[in-house]
Amino acid sequence: MSPHQVNNDQQQEQKQGSSAGGGGISSKAPLGYGGLGGLGKSPKHWLMGDEAFEARMPHHDGVQALWETKWKFPCSKSLYPFHDGLYADFAPSFDALIKANHNDMTSPAWTTTFLSTGVAEQLVEQGDKLVAELNNIKPPGCLQPEQQQQQQQQRRRQLREQASSLYLRACCLYRIARFPYITSFPKVNDQTKWDAWEKQKEIYSKAGQLWEESPVEEVKVAFLDRQTQQGEGQWIPVYVRVPPAGTSSQPSTGSGYPTVILMTGLDGYRPDNTVRCNEFLARGWAVVVVEIPGTADCPADPADPESPDRLWESLLQWMGTYQYRGKRTFDMKRVMVWGLSAGGYYAVRIAHTHSHRLAGVVAQGAGVHYFYDKKWMEKVDGHEYPAQLTPAFAMKHGYSSVDEFKAGVQKKFSLLENGILAKPSTRLLLVNGTQDGLMPIEDSMVLLEYGSPKEARFFTGALHMGYPLANSAVYPWMESVMASIRE
Repeated sequence: MSPHQVNNDQQQEQKQGSSAGGGGISSKAPLGYGGLGGLGKSPKHWLMGDEAFEARMPHHDGVQALWETKWKFPCSKSLYPFHDGLYADFAPSFDALIKANHNDMTSPAWTTTFLSTGVAEQLVEQGDKLVAELNNIKPPGCLQPEQQQQQQQQRRRQLREQASSLYLRACCLYRIARFPYITSFPKVNDQTKWDAWEKQKEIYSKAGQLWEESPVEEVKVAFLDRQTQQGEGQWIPVYVRVPPAGTSSQPSTGSGYPTVILMTGLDGYRPDNTVRCNEFLARGWAVVVVEIPGTADCPADPADPESPDRLWESLLQWMGTYQYRGKRTFDMKRVMVWGLSAGGYYAVRIAHTHSHRLAGVVAQGAGVHYFYDKKWMEKVDGHEYPAQLTPAFAMKHGYSSVDEFKAGVQKKFSLLENGILAKPSTRLLLVNGTQDGLMPIEDSMVLLEYGSPKEARFFTGALHMGYPLANSAVYPWMESVMASIRE
């Protein structure tokens, strides 16, 4: 059986979401399965199937189609991209967008429609009132009856949880308002959306300070090797969260916590990963959340393929010295990276460029070579992304037009073309759905052909990033990697 083929037992495992562990798949596998072109050439047939590749999904027919065929259901279930939000918060905005026939998600009109309903402001105001009540509760005194102290503690906990929930709902509204993409390099691409982004961060900070045991700390890390002639910024903004004091994962030697660097994607940034961060904290791991070049607050030049190498070097140097509450925070022997979607590209790259500094890397939904293929680019705007993808990715990579992007991006940014994939890597888990219409599954498979042996978990029939079953593979794998590192 070919190393890329899946037998019936393995297909059943994929349906159940069991994890791929340990051994991995050999990087000596032959090229050519499923029509893959040799040496990275365009596939004759994409593995998602010709029909799916050629199809234009109905949600691209306008905002009403987007809402009714793609977004209404996840919104009703508080699923991505509506995680932390509620259906009732969004229905007025989508009703207004449909009535006004505002079909361009990239327009300021899209953003102002969400802001003009006043729902976000009302949620923040309600949260502020609860925080004011919280602050008015006096600390328990030694003369108070024990039952009264317990009641006060319970009330404080309730107020924190309720206020946090309200703030996060407001953040979700600001998130969708600034969709699908923002950048500040070399300048802010849309001031209206940028204002919504700044508001999202402001409110998220309010929520994060209510998480007493593991609050959100925003740190500005010095970008030590920035190229000022390229206009790169001085600071790398990151969010840091550490497990509660006394967590068993922190050795008595004070070497710090096992840590995950979470690299965000094209449209989801630092304030959009609360649940994932909570999963890390529950395992006793610290987390550093950082944005990738060409998105949000990242200071690195997105047009320079090597800027992430300098970015991550500065980040890792800072992590080696950072102290939280007077103690060393990060165990630098137990640092892992998880790159999400567009962040998967940078996860694959750092797995090779900084292999000796990392215990392991997860690249989920990564596009590293075939994503940049001209044939893929001609069809990707009709696939599963809610908006057109190529304009955002053109700007994200520093191109002034989509045509320039399509013509030059593969030669410049492909990790196969520039030799990165031929280098040794740290342990690297590749995760995606076989029907991914954004980052083709071929991009995960090509990594099996080059460099060090890799580990992979592909979900048959699943779309981008392999959801909803992907996390059932990722967390156990990360746990095994963390446990394998000796003192």
